[in-house]
Amino acid sequence: MFRLKYDSAAEAVHEAMPAAASEALTLALADACHDPLAATQPYGEDDEVVRMLITEHAFAVLLIGHQTKTITVLQVTYLG
Repeated sequence: MFRLKYDSAAEAVHEAMPAAASEALTLALADACHDPLAATQPYGEDDEVVRMLITEHAFAVLLIGHQTKTITVLQVTYLG
């Protein structure tokens, strides 16, 4: 199980999203904490470190810390 960490700007965007979009992103992030590679897609080159998580209304860029068992949310974009 991976532990979730947030960049402060990414957290602010997530918190400002409408409830349904925020909940969908929260559930997707929970899935990523259980299996980050299966729940995400490569961001650029597939280095298994920088990944993206896409929901119907949001896009998140994640940094996967395999050694530290952390997922850092670097950016959240609300797609509307």
